[in-house]
Amino acid sequence: YFKMLDRQAFLMDPKNPDILATHINFRNWTAIGAELLITGGILVKDGLMETELRLFDTIKGKLIIGKRYKGGTDDTLRMIRRFCGEVMLHLTGHRGVFDSKIAFLSSLSGKKEIYISDFDGHNSKQFTRHENITLFPAWSSDGKWMAYTSYAKGQPDLYIRNLTKNRVATLDKQGIQITPAWVPGKFELAATLSFSGDQEIYLLTGGGKIIKRLTNSRGIDVEPTWSPAGKQMAFVSKRSGTPQIYIKDMTSGRVRRLTFQGRYNTQPDWSPKGDKIVYSAMDTGRIDIYTIEVDGGNRVKLTENQGDNEAPSWSPGGSWIVFHSTREGR
Repeated sequence: YFKMLDRQAFLMDPKNPDILATHINFRNWTAIGAELLITGGILVKDGLMETELRLFDTIKGKLIIGKRYKGGTDDTLRMIRRFCGEVMLHLTGHRGVFDSKIAFLSSLSGKKEIYISDFDGHNSKQFTRHENITLFPAWSSDGKWMAYTSYAKGQPDLYIRNLTKNRVATLDKQGIQITPAWVPGKFELAATLSFSGDQEIYLLTGGGKIIKRLTNSRGIDVEPTWSPAGKQMAFVSKRSGTPQIYIKDMTSGRVRRLTFQGRYNTQPDWSPKGDKIVYSAMDTGRIDIYTIEVDGGNRVKLTENQGDNEAPSWSPGGSWIVFHSTREGR
C-alpha cells in the first residue's frame, strides 16, 4: 500500500517532532515526496499512558484522522495497531489485518496443539490443551467461535468452542470428523464426517447437530470452504482419482471441477473478495501455493523453490495470505 521514505531524507529535528498541523512544515514533506504523514505523541503519568496519533494530507496540509487512546504502558502496540486500522479504513475501505488473529498449530508444549497470536506473530498463547494431536482450526466469521479436530479421545473428533465463554460442543457420531469450515455470517459449518462409511461433507449447526449432507460420491470429500455469500462451496474430492478442487452451487446442487492442472490440489480457501481461491498443489515433488479464479482461469503460482508451502488462508480483507512453509528448515 505504501512506499516508506528513507528517514535520512526527513527535513525535521527528530528530537523536537512537530505533531500538530499548525507546527508542521508540509513543504518539507512534499519536497521529499511524502503524500501522507503520521505524527504521534505519548504522555505517561502514574503508570497510565495517553497516545495521540494523527494522519495528515501533506499536499493539502490538512488533518485526515486524529485519535486519542488511553491505557497502560504495555498497551502501546495495541494503540498503534488500532490507529493503523483507522488509516487503512479511510484509505481502502477496510481495516486491514491489524486487528486480526492467527490460529496455528505448534508442538511447543510437546503435543500438537492450537495457538493464537496477533497477525504479526506477537502475543502468542496456547488455545487448546488436549495433550494430543489437534488439527484444522477454523474461525467463525464473527471471531467468537473456533471449530477444530482433536484426537483427545483417541479418534479425530470435532470440537466447537466459544473463545470467551469456554463453551464446547461436540458431535454425537462415530468415525472421522475433520476439516470444519464456518458458513459466512451464520452459526453453521461444514465438516467431513465418515459415520456413513464414506468421508462426506455435512452441514452442521454451531451446536454440532447435522442439518444435511452436502456431498455424495464414492471418492473422499474433504476441506470445504465457502464463498463470501455462502452460496457456493469449494472442496477437495478424489472422485476423479486424484485430489482435485470442486465447486458446488448450493442453490442448484450442481458440482463442477475447478482444477485440472496438477495431480494433487488441496487445501482451498475462498477469498473474502469472492474472485479467487488459494490452494496448495504438488507439481514437481514440492508443495507450493497457487491462486485460481473461481471460473478456473488465471492460475498463478505464488511460491517456488522455497521448501514446501501449504495450508494457505486469506486475511479478512483478502489482501494477504498466511501459510505454513519449511523454507527455514522446519
